[in-house]
Amino acid sequence: MPTTREQLRHWLSEPEGTRLEFKEAKNNFHFDKLVDYCVALANEGGGKIIFGVTDRRPRRIVSTTAFGEPGRTEAGLHDRLRHRIPVEELIVPEGRILIVHVPGRLPGTAWNINGRYLKRAGDDLTALGDSELRAIFAETGPDFSAEVCSGAGIGDLSPVAIASFRERWARKTQDPRKAGWSDPETLNSAELLVDGGVTYAALILLGTAGALSRWLAQAEVVFEYRSSEASGPAADRVEYREGFFLWQEQIWAKINLRNERQSYQDGLFRLDLPTFDEVAVREALLNALAHRDYRLGGSVFIRQYSQRLEIVSPGGLPAGITPENIYDQQNPRNRRLAEALARCGLIERSGQGMNLIVESAIRQGKPLPSFAGTSAHEVRLTLEGAVKNPDLVRFMERLGEAKLKSFSTADFLVLDHLQRDLALPESLRVRVPQLIEAGVVETVGRGRGTKYILSRSLYAAIGSKGAYTRRRGLDRETNKALLLKHVEDNSSAGARMEELMQVLPALPRGQIQALLRELRADGKVHMVGTTKAARWYPGAAPPIAT
Repeated sequence: MPTTREQLRHWLSEPEGTRLEFKEAKNNFHFDKLVDYCVALANEGGGKIIFGVTDRRPRRIVSTTAFGEPGRTEAGLHDRLRHRIPVEELIVPEGRILIVHVPGRLPGTAWNINGRYLKRAGDDLTALGDSELRAIFAETGPDFSAEVCSGAGIGDLSPVAIASFRERWARKTQDPRKAGWSDPETLNSAELLVDGGVTYAALILLGTAGALSRWLAQAEVVFEYRSSEASGPAADRVEYREGFFLWQEQIWAKINLRNERQSYQDGLFRLDLPTFDEVAVREALLNALAHRDYRLGGSVFIRQYSQRLEIVSPGGLPAGITPENIYDQQNPRNRRLAEALARCGLIERSGQGMNLIVESAIRQGKPLPSFAGTSAHEVRLTLEGAVKNPDLVRFMERLGEAKLKSFSTADFLVLDHLQRDLALPESLRVRVPQLIEAGVVETVGRGRGTKYILSRSLYAAIGSKGAYTRRRGLDRETNKALLLKHVEDNSSAGARMEELMQVLPALPRGQIQALLRELRADGKVHMVGTTKAARWYPGAAPPIAT
């Protein structure tokens, strides 16, 4: 909800503290400093950063010119922090106010920028202390993957798996010295050993088949292939009960064995797309591995059908995570496990796994990933493999790889919404200015009736000019001509506004009134009467008799 004048007045009377931060910023404010304050405020539970107000009481509104394009600022914050932070512009008699609405961090998580976990200290910012961070990370209970498995030893870990982990870590960090480490050095440096004890994270990633069966049988992934929806035994079934680094390539090979190519025509060329994209599948599998609840006895199930892949993992979504915010929020259930995977470059600590899955689906014209069927005790992720929208694939081809790499997940979601003629939610509208500037999106109409469509150049490039015309609708001059014709056809009785709205049913009342004002300014129509009794007639208004 927009901030009201009464709410602002109440905030101005409040002391600057946990939830409020005031900045005069009459002329400008450095964006990097804004990012830092957002991190600090989120770590303290969230609140408001209010620009254009003196920071000492009695506070005065002094107006601000900082961050002249709030939508661009909001988009920039999302790019830097991977969180949606609404930026609101409020115009009051005293001037312009800018309000940054910073959400609070999720339980057990802390925001950081470039590895710096910040908090406020008076008028300055400082780092959260080690004890503060430990207290935050302990909020959701102990990290199961960081616990030591009593009785397990280094002999329960596969030297082959350790070597694979070490090699990936050395390559990720571009540090060849790591490649020469011994197994104990590798495990200790990765915090997979605690005081010589083997953690559950080490078993999950590096354990031998015998060790997993003895100490953590539920750390199992079951693959099934079914050629149809019929019940009964799977056509192919394999159980993987050993360290992740021993089977990760095998399971992709299984999926890829029946990974059919789908063809679509692009001008003179025929292009192929895989039914199951390797990046999306690997990210989905890593999510299941890192975020499942290992305290529950069930296995992770991967069920492949001809054009659908289902991944079911025990335990619901982590605290604070929903299907709606999963692209922007992160809350790893098994932090030690996630940290080890991040060390060797398999996942990003920024929690971009679902973002990559979504972007892959949109770029390949496939339906978005679905969490239908997810409950408190399991997460059910479905990846649809059928290419439903080849036009969007052609759009992406025309944009080029360089431009696509500059897009955020929200940008891809905007394109997906527009291609499917869906209204843009407020959370995505902030990305539109950048896409218009890039020549990808156009606006139609003005004011509240403004809508967005994909650009004419993209439709032309794929040979769909007719689709562009249909989506754009009639242009302004054509709309005015239709209104004028109706007025002229009803010159004797006059045309009522309700009739004119029937002429252009796709336009809101305000836009039709704006078109009529333009026609009146050109001397083509005039109005007689007021309110509901008003009628429109052709020609300029007759002169007033004196």
